[in-house]
Amino acid sequence: MALLITDECINCDVCEPECPNQAIFMGLEIYQIDPDKCTECVGHHAEPQCQIVCPVSCIPLDPDHVESREALEQKYQRLIRLAVEPAVTPVNAPVTAPLKAAA
Repeated sequence: MALLITDECINCDVCEPECPNQAIFMGLEIYQIDPDKCTECVGHHAEPQCQIVCPVSCIPLDPDHVESREALEQKYQRLIRLAVEPAVTPVNAPVTAPLKAAA
């Protein structure tokens, strides 16, 4: 299950740099967590680092994004692959010539 930041957030800025998946970002009023990137630190740490550093304990589990440990591990593996794979141009992509300046 991903985590979420409640409206008790005081915008202290300590959680965002602790996230190894860059899932935490500043929303309109408070920090938010992208559930597609949150693995609860599975693959990186034994415990969610944002929960450990939060001074007001406003980062509970997100009941709208329930995931098993196995699902979190798979998400971690997917995120790692995306981070290390180079951008590849498909073999059948059309090749375009650079435009030449008019003489």
